[in-house]
Amino acid sequence: MGNSIIKVAELVKKYDNFTAVKGISFEVQQGEIFGLLGPNGAGKTTTLEIIETLRPKTSGKVWVDQMDLDKQAQDIKKIIGVQLQAAGFYPNLNLKEIIELFGGLYNATIDPLALLQSVQLEDKAKSKFKHLSGGQKQRFSIATTLINQPKIIFLDEPTTGLDPQARRNLWELIKSLKEKGTTVVITTHYMDEAEILCDRVAVVDAGTIIKQGSPDQLIDELLAGGFTRTKKVKEANLEDVFLSLTGKELREL
Repeated sequence: MGNSIIKVAELVKKYDNFTAVKGISFEVQQGEIFGLLGPNGAGKTTTLEIIETLRPKTSGKVWVDQMDLDKQAQDIKKIIGVQLQAAGFYPNLNLKEIIELFGGLYNATIDPLALLQSVQLEDKAKSKFKHLSGGQKQRFSIATTLINQPKIIFLDEPTTGLDPQARRNLWELIKSLKEKGTTVVITTHYMDEAEILCDRVAVVDAGTIIKQGSPDQLIDELLAGGFTRTKKVKEANLEDVFLSLTGKELREL
Protein backbone atom coordinates (compact mmCIF):
# COMPACT_ATOMS: atom_id res chain seq x y z
CA MET A 1 0.00 0.00 0.00
CA GLY A 2 3.01 2.30 -0.16
CA ASN A 3 2.53 5.41 1.98
CA SER A 4 -1.22 4.86 2.23
CA ILE A 5 -2.40 4.97 5.83
CA ILE A 6 -6.02 4.29 4.84
CA LYS A 7 -7.12 2.08 1.95
CA VAL A 8 -10.77 1.51 1.09
CA ALA A 9 -11.67 -1.03 -1.60
CA GLU A 10 -15.15 -1.55 -3.08
CA LEU A 11 -16.89 -0.48 0.14
CA VAL A 12 -20.64 -1.13 0.22
CA LYS A 13 -23.21 -0.28 2.89
CA LYS A 14 -26.85 -1.34 2.51
CA TYR A 15 -29.87 -0.56 4.68
CA ASP A 16 -32.57 -3.05 3.66
CA ASN A 17 -33.34 -2.11 0.05
CA PHE A 18 -31.34 1.16 0.11
CA THR A 19 -27.64 1.22 -0.77
CA ALA A 20 -25.98 4.21 0.91
CA VAL A 21 -22.41 3.43 -0.21
CA LYS A 22 -21.96 1.80 -3.62
CA GLY A 23 -18.51 0.31 -4.06
CA ILE A 24 -16.37 3.25 -2.95
CA SER A 25 -12.59 2.94 -3.31
CA PHE A 26 -9.90 5.45 -2.30
CA GLU A 27 -6.63 5.81 -0.43
CA VAL A 28 -5.39 8.39 2.07
CA GLN A 29 -1.67 9.08 2.20
CA GLN A 30 0.16 9.34 5.49
CA GLY A 31 0.45 12.93 6.75
CA GLU A 32 -2.03 14.53 4.33
CA ILE A 33 -5.34 16.30 4.79
CA PHE A 34 -7.89 14.37 2.74
CA GLY A 35 -11.39 15.67 2.10
CA LEU A 36 -14.60 13.78 1.39
CA LEU A 37 -16.91 16.24 -0.37
CA GLY A 38 -20.50 15.85 -1.46
CA PRO A 39 -24.12 16.88 -0.88
CA ASN A 40 -26.20 15.74 2.09
CA GLY A 41 -27.00 12.05 1.85
CA ALA A 42 -24.07 11.32 -0.48
CA GLY A 43 -22.62 8.66 1.87
CA LYS A 44 -19.70 10.64 3.31
CA THR A 45 -20.53 10.23 6.99
CA THR A 46 -21.48 6.56 6.56
CA THR A 47 -18.12 5.91 4.91
CA LEU A 48 -16.25 7.66 7.73
CA GLU A 49 -18.19 5.81 10.42
CA ILE A 50 -17.27 2.48 8.84
CA ILE A 51 -13.57 3.39 8.76
CA GLU A 52 -13.86 4.62 12.36
CA THR A 53 -15.22 1.15 13.35
CA LEU A 54 -18.50 2.77 14.45
CA ARG A 55 -20.73 1.20 11.78
CA PRO A 56 -20.59 -2.27 10.17
CA LYS A 57 -20.10 -2.53 6.43
CA THR A 58 -22.03 -4.75 4.08
CA SER A 59 -19.04 -5.68 1.91
CA GLY A 60 -15.67 -4.45 0.72
CA LYS A 61 -12.35 -4.07 2.49
CA VAL A 62 -10.81 -1.38 4.69
CA TRP A 63 -7.25 -1.17 5.95
CA VAL A 64 -6.05 1.44 8.44
CA ASP A 65 -2.29 1.70 8.98
CA GLN A 66 -2.06 -1.70 7.24
CA MET A 67 -4.50 -3.24 9.73
CA ASP A 68 -7.52 -5.12 8.38
CA LEU A 69 -10.78 -3.66 9.71
CA ASP A 70 -12.37 -7.13 9.69
CA LYS A 71 -9.69 -8.60 11.93
CA GLN A 72 -8.13 -5.73 13.89
CA ALA A 73 -10.90 -3.25 14.68
CA GLN A 74 -9.82 -2.89 18.31
CA ASP A 75 -6.23 -2.11 17.28
CA ILE A 76 -7.48 0.47 14.76
CA LYS A 77 -9.44 2.25 17.51
CA LYS A 78 -6.19 2.82 19.39
CA ILE A 79 -4.58 4.89 16.62
CA ILE A 80 -7.50 7.08 15.51
CA GLY A 81 -9.23 10.12 16.96
CA VAL A 82 -12.86 10.84 16.17
CA GLN A 83 -14.49 14.24 16.62
CA LEU A 84 -17.44 13.93 18.99
CA GLN A 85 -20.64 15.92 18.73
CA ALA A 86 -21.90 17.95 21.72
CA ALA A 87 -24.00 15.03 23.00
CA GLY A 88 -20.78 13.09 23.64
CA PHE A 89 -19.69 15.26 26.59
CA TYR A 90 -20.79 15.04 30.21
CA PRO A 91 -22.74 18.24 31.02
CA ASN A 92 -21.72 18.54 34.66
CA LEU A 93 -17.96 18.22 34.16
CA ASN A 94 -15.61 21.07 33.30
CA LEU A 95 -13.16 20.81 30.39
CA LYS A 96 -10.24 19.69 32.55
CA GLU A 97 -12.36 16.96 34.13
CA ILE A 98 -13.65 15.76 30.74
CA ILE A 99 -10.09 15.41 29.44
CA GLU A 100 -9.05 13.53 32.60
CA LEU A 101 -12.05 11.21 32.16
CA PHE A 102 -11.23 10.51 28.52
CA GLY A 103 -7.57 10.00 29.43
CA GLY A 104 -8.65 7.34 31.90
CA LEU A 105 -10.80 5.63 29.29
CA TYR A 106 -7.83 5.56 26.91
CA ASN A 107 -5.45 4.59 29.72
CA ALA A 108 -3.37 7.55 28.54
CA THR A 109 -1.21 9.90 30.60
CA ILE A 110 -2.30 13.39 29.60
CA ASP A 111 -1.68 16.93 30.82
CA PRO A 112 -5.14 18.55 30.51
CA LEU A 113 -3.85 22.12 30.68
CA ALA A 114 -1.19 21.52 28.03
CA LEU A 115 -3.81 19.97 25.74
CA LEU A 116 -6.19 22.88 26.30
CA GLN A 117 -3.34 25.32 25.63
CA SER A 118 -2.72 23.63 22.26
CA VAL A 119 -6.24 24.65 21.18
CA GLN A 120 -6.18 28.06 22.93
CA LEU A 121 -8.60 27.05 25.69
CA GLU A 122 -6.37 27.00 28.75
CA ASP A 123 -8.38 29.86 30.30
CA LYS A 124 -11.56 27.75 29.99
CA ALA A 125 -10.24 24.76 31.94
CA LYS A 126 -12.86 25.13 34.68
CA SER A 127 -15.74 25.99 32.32
CA LYS A 128 -18.42 23.51 31.33
CA PHE A 129 -18.78 22.54 27.70
CA LYS A 130 -22.29 23.98 27.43
CA HIS A 131 -20.99 27.44 28.38
CA LEU A 132 -18.48 27.62 25.50
CA SER A 133 -18.98 29.57 22.27
CA GLY A 134 -19.41 27.67 19.00
CA GLY A 135 -15.75 28.04 18.05
CA GLN A 136 -14.60 27.01 21.52
CA LYS A 137 -16.80 23.90 21.39
CA GLN A 138 -15.30 22.87 18.07
CA ARG A 139 -11.73 23.42 19.27
CA PHE A 140 -12.42 21.43 22.42
CA SER A 141 -14.00 18.66 20.36
CA ILE A 142 -10.82 18.47 18.29
CA ALA A 143 -8.72 18.50 21.46
CA THR A 144 -10.50 15.36 22.68
CA THR A 145 -9.51 13.57 19.46
CA LEU A 146 -5.84 14.11 20.41
CA ILE A 147 -5.94 12.52 23.88
CA ASN A 148 -4.65 9.14 22.68
CA GLN A 149 -2.05 10.79 20.38
CA PRO A 150 -3.65 9.33 17.25
CA LYS A 151 -2.02 8.84 13.87
CA ILE A 152 -5.29 9.78 12.14
CA ILE A 153 -8.12 12.10 13.13
CA PHE A 154 -11.56 12.31 11.53
CA LEU A 155 -13.38 15.65 11.45
CA ASP A 156 -16.99 15.73 10.22
CA GLU A 157 -17.95 19.27 9.13
CA PRO A 158 -15.86 20.90 11.90
CA THR A 159 -16.56 24.56 11.00
CA THR A 160 -20.31 24.44 10.34
CA GLY A 161 -22.02 27.44 11.92
CA LEU A 162 -18.84 29.25 12.95
CA ASP A 163 -18.19 32.95 12.36
CA PRO A 164 -15.31 33.91 10.02
CA GLN A 165 -12.77 34.47 12.81
CA ALA A 166 -13.52 31.15 14.48
CA ARG A 167 -13.49 29.37 11.13
CA ARG A 168 -10.08 30.75 10.13
CA ASN A 169 -8.73 29.94 13.60
CA LEU A 170 -9.89 26.35 13.27
CA TRP A 171 -8.20 26.13 9.85
CA GLU A 172 -4.90 27.07 11.48
CA LEU A 173 -5.42 24.41 14.14
CA ILE A 174 -6.07 21.75 11.50
CA LYS A 175 -2.99 22.84 9.52
CA SER A 176 -0.90 22.61 12.70
CA LEU A 177 -2.01 19.00 13.21
CA LYS A 178 -0.76 18.13 9.73
CA GLU A 179 2.55 19.88 10.42
CA LYS A 180 3.01 17.57 13.41
CA GLY A 181 2.58 14.53 11.16
CA THR A 182 -1.05 13.70 11.89
CA THR A 183 -3.22 12.49 9.00
CA VAL A 184 -6.54 14.35 8.84
CA VAL A 185 -9.70 13.14 7.10
CA ILE A 186 -12.34 15.85 6.86
CA THR A 187 -15.83 16.36 5.45
CA THR A 188 -17.08 19.85 4.69
CA HIS A 189 -19.72 21.64 2.64
CA TYR A 190 -17.45 24.70 2.29
CA MET A 191 -15.52 24.39 -0.95
CA ASP A 192 -13.20 27.29 -0.07
CA GLU A 193 -12.31 25.40 3.10
CA ALA A 194 -11.53 22.22 1.17
CA GLU A 195 -9.47 24.16 -1.37
CA ILE A 196 -7.35 25.78 1.34
CA LEU A 197 -6.94 22.79 3.68
CA CYS A 198 -6.97 19.62 1.61
CA ASP A 199 -4.06 18.05 -0.22
CA ARG A 200 -6.51 15.82 -2.08
CA VAL A 201 -10.27 15.38 -2.19
CA ALA A 202 -12.80 12.80 -3.31
CA VAL A 203 -16.18 14.04 -4.54
CA VAL A 204 -18.98 11.69 -3.47
CA ASP A 205 -22.49 11.68 -4.90
CA ALA A 206 -25.28 9.14 -4.45
CA GLY A 207 -22.94 6.69 -2.74
CA THR A 208 -20.18 6.70 -5.35
CA ILE A 209 -16.94 8.64 -5.85
CA ILE A 210 -17.23 10.59 -9.07
CA LYS A 211 -13.87 12.40 -8.99
CA GLN A 212 -10.61 12.38 -7.02
CA GLY A 213 -7.54 14.58 -7.08
CA SER A 214 -5.93 17.68 -5.61
CA PRO A 215 -8.08 20.83 -5.54
CA ASP A 216 -5.75 22.52 -8.05
CA GLN A 217 -5.89 19.51 -10.37
CA LEU A 218 -9.70 19.36 -10.36
CA ILE A 219 -10.01 23.12 -10.92
CA ASP A 220 -7.50 23.01 -13.80
CA GLU A 221 -9.41 20.13 -15.40
CA LEU A 222 -12.65 22.11 -15.19
CA LEU A 223 -11.04 25.16 -16.79
CA ALA A 224 -9.45 23.02 -19.51
CA GLY A 225 -12.94 21.82 -20.39
CA GLY A 226 -13.97 25.35 -21.28
CA PHE A 227 -15.61 26.44 -18.01
CA THR A 228 -15.94 30.21 -17.55
CA ARG A 229 -17.56 32.22 -14.77
CA THR A 230 -20.46 34.46 -15.62
CA LYS A 231 -19.14 37.03 -13.13
CA LYS A 232 -15.55 38.18 -12.94
CA VAL A 233 -13.85 36.98 -9.76
CA LYS A 234 -12.24 39.70 -7.69
CA GLU A 235 -9.00 39.34 -5.77
CA ALA A 236 -10.93 39.55 -2.48
CA ASN A 237 -14.36 38.45 -1.28
CA LEU A 238 -16.81 39.71 1.34
CA GLU A 239 -15.30 37.48 4.02
CA ASP A 240 -11.93 39.14 3.40
CA VAL A 241 -13.63 42.53 3.83
CA PHE A 242 -15.22 41.37 7.09
CA LEU A 243 -11.92 40.10 8.50
CA SER A 244 -10.07 43.21 7.36
CA LEU A 245 -12.57 45.41 9.19
CA THR A 246 -12.98 43.34 12.35
CA GLY A 247 -9.60 41.58 12.60
CA LYS A 248 -8.77 37.88 12.59
CA GLU A 249 -8.43 37.53 16.34
CA LEU A 250 -11.01 35.44 18.15
CA ARG A 251 -13.88 37.31 19.83
CA GLU A 252 -14.84 35.02 22.69
CA LEU A 253 -16.33 35.71 26.07
